[in-house]
Amino acid sequence: MPIGTLRRYFIAGLLVWIPLGITLWLLKLAVDVMDQSLLLLPDGVTTEALFGFHVPGLGIILTLAILLVTGAFAANFFGRKLLSLGDAAVSRIPIVRSIYGGVKQISDTLFSSEGQAFRRAVLVRYPHAGSWTVALVTGTPRHEVTDHVGHDQVGVFVPTTPNITAGFFLIVPRAETIELEMSVDDALKYIISMGVAEPPRRNRPESESSGTDPDPRPSPTK
Repeated sequence: MPIGTLRRYFIAGLLVWIPLGITLWLLKLAVDVMDQSLLLLPDGVTTEALFGFHVPGLGIILTLAILLVTGAFAANFFGRKLLSLGDAAVSRIPIVRSIYGGVKQISDTLFSSEGQAFRRAVLVRYPHAGSWTVALVTGTPRHEVTDHVGHDQVGVFVPTTPNITAGFFLIVPRAETIELEMSVDDALKYIISMGVAEPPRRNRPESESSGTDPDPRPSPTK
């Protein structure tokens, strides 16, 4: 068999197994982490005691149950009061309050239904005025920052490729950003794939369907 054919088959096999293998590895990692919640159960009701062997995945059910019960408790009046007392107690512990306060502020910003962080994708000029990159809006600067750069600014997170958990936080003029119609999930896929998996256009311009080029959007002021 020719070397070129073998090479093509090898690459085709990699394209099948790499995404599948990474997906299975991440799922196994998530299941193993959630199975740690089974340590909260008494020894007499564990899967090892009941069946004689460990049943993977049961921790998912217990983890979801814990989250639902905690959420129901935190959503009512007495639960909110008790949690506020707990937050106040933790805030008095010197080192713990710095860690807990920072993590809580980030989680409240990311997962709160009222929060606007990581809800929109935009184009910004980075790392220089002659190039563009996809970024995620994190919020609008206030207080001291606006005293120096003005109020019409926006905070963005520029993920690195292909590791989107790392990146750079930038404060840029709002006029120098271009809001994208793609969702945040599509934007992250676009970044991870290094521009290969470009999401389709949501609203196709009429000028494009008629065969003419759409009017280019004015470039932000350099």
